Amino acid sequence: MSTEEAPRRVEVYPDREVVVEFDPDLTFECVDDCTWCCHHGVLLYDKDLLELAQRANLAETTTDFRGEKFVTREEKGREDHVAEDGCACAFLREDGLCSLHLEEDWKPTRCSVFPLGVWREDGDLHVDIRDSAHDHCEGLNVSERSVIDNLEAFLPEVLWELENPDSDREL
Repeated sequence: MSTEEAPRRVEVYPDREVVVEFDPDLTFECVDDCTWCCHHGVLLYDKDLLELAQRANLAETTTDFRGEKFVTREEKGREDHVAEDGCACAFLREDGLCSLHLEEDWKPTRCSVFPLGVWREDGDLHVDIRDSAHDHCEGLNVSERSVIDNLEAFLPEVLWELENPDSDREL
């Protein structure tokens, strides 16, 4: 069997499809106590910023970087659920859970997308596994949850409306 299979197009929403670049057999499920994806600044698209403003004080929880808004990384004063510099997402609680997701039943687009990378190429939206996820994310291929069969859970519809959904931009 060829290791270089042709990318496949998958309709995620009516008339909204993606070009899938990852192995269609890939599974993903968040693993307890991992929180690696929460150690970085989360890029906020305009719609996310409006949603977050209804749930949190933007002056305290966001920062500007290169003309874009990100969720603030803050010093946590603990050893668990933080990056090497002791910082993590402003919304990451001590127990390793997200206060936005848990208490507000909402999360920014970029948080939904992880561990996928998203970019626009030749007018199409492409998705693949982020390079960094291969090295750090413990949830890849540990469950029965097929990524390709659950793309709507990873890819909010707003992604098709963005001029640059590129998910490699980091704080």
